[in-house]
Amino acid sequence: MELKAGDIVMLKSGGQPLTVAEVKGEDVLCVWMGMEGDLFRETLPLATLIQVEEEDEDEDDEEEDEEDEE
Repeated sequence: MELKAGDIVMLKSGGQPLTVAEVKGEDVLCVWMGMEGDLFRETLPLATLIQVEEEDEDEDDEEEDEEDEE
């Protein structure tokens, strides 16, 4: 898996989405916002992460509009 700064990942075991800040070999520095607005950062092994597909917010809005029309 090729990761770069700005990619969205999650722990394979679940949890909330994390943003990749930096990749150093097999280590990935991730940042995320806690429930109370605190910023967290942690270096995690690449083997513990999966890449998450980013959803386009515009597409979500269009789908909701279509559902409302029905």
